[in-house]
Amino acid sequence: MPEPSASQTLIIRGGRVIDATGERAADVMIADGRIIEVGERLAVPEGGADCELDAGGCIVAPGLVDLHVHLREPGDEEAETIETGARAAALGGFTAVVAMPNTTPPLDDAAVVESVFARGATSVCDVVSSGCITKGRDGRELAPMGELHRLGVRIFTDDGVCVAESGVMRRALEYARSLPGAVLAQHAEDPSLAAGGHMHEGAWSSRLGIPGRPGAAESTIIARDIVLAELTGAPVHFLHVSTASSVDLVRDAKARGIAVTAEVAPHHFTLTDACCAGFDPLFKVHPPLRTDADIAAIKRGLADGTIDAIATDHAPHTPEAKERTFEEAPPGMLGLETALALTLSELVEPGVVSLIEALALLSWRPAAIAGLGARGHGGPIAAGAPANLCVIDPGLAWEVDAGRLASRSRNTAFAGRKLTGRVRHTVLRGEPVVIDGEARR
Repeated sequence: MPEPSASQTLIIRGGRVIDATGERAADVMIADGRIIEVGERLAVPEGGADCELDAGGCIVAPGLVDLHVHLREPGDEEAETIETGARAAALGGFTAVVAMPNTTPPLDDAAVVESVFARGATSVCDVVSSGCITKGRDGRELAPMGELHRLGVRIFTDDGVCVAESGVMRRALEYARSLPGAVLAQHAEDPSLAAGGHMHEGAWSSRLGIPGRPGAAESTIIARDIVLAELTGAPVHFLHVSTASSVDLVRDAKARGIAVTAEVAPHHFTLTDACCAGFDPLFKVHPPLRTDADIAAIKRGLADGTIDAIATDHAPHTPEAKERTFEEAPPGMLGLETALALTLSELVEPGVVSLIEALALLSWRPAAIAGLGARGHGGPIAAGAPANLCVIDPGLAWEVDAGRLASRSRNTAFAGRKLTGRVRHTVLRGEPVVIDGEARR
């Protein structure tokens, strides 16, 4: 088979097409980076197709979109690079990801942000830079948000740390209101409450003797920022929501018409603080793994639309970093290659959400939050639309093997876990970047 490219004609055969408009059995024909026809048993164009991808028994969906990844470049390339993170994303079905700003140097400078956009534009996944809310992510002086917005930044966040000062957050929201499409994304953990904690504060932290981070550290910031969003009229997005109280607060804010959105990470609807019983740092994340009651509340929030998106919080760390003691190890785990399967296995199979609702949480809703429709992501699968697609085999059973993941790091908490559902093909701007589960470059 010739090496496919965006300028060639590509046909995806025999799949079940699912997008925000519904589902139907159809082939999808692509040329010059765009979809040119969608229909059953499409005829091969005159001159033939350069590449046909088998989608028999599979779902053809808009490419997945991740609002929250840590690609570590610049500054910590031994853990991950834009290239390796983008490859992991493509294998996971993602055609676009938003890179978080806690790099070295941070993404508070136009030249650094431009470099991320430039590297992302040539990757196998569209890597979009976020921008810092404050200079150096120190929570005091606002970053040059207007300048970063002109470069294409739409998500502003100090992720990894909370914007704790209410006055600073208010000024940032008021400024963001003047920037079309800009959204402030908050890492909601009050540092004065979470300081010194390494896991959820509760029965398990007491039993293990590990200092805890209370759920109130999250919910107090979410409550405050809901008030500030109402005051300023600017939207706020809450990153990696993890507690029942937080879900309730977001639900109430939406009912009152306040412009808030929220995401959850797969580990926060699949793992609990009991996983920390073995003192394994692979289970250390911030915000921490919570309780069974919190997981139940998150699932209710996903089912009733309170939660808008599933985002991985993909956080690679070198083996040397994660092999420290629980207290000394950095927080975070990999997520890009397991997010889809965890969603299908833990949410769709048990009937928490439908398949189309799961795809909405992973694709078109996060694309809308990040303004990525303008870059061709999350839209309907229709003639004329950009060809950013993934083909999913929903019944494929597989076991997570940390050694076979594309990331430079291996810190997955799901090694050895049996999951259902995996990406067969990923198409970016009309080019197949993953074929039969293998990255093309």
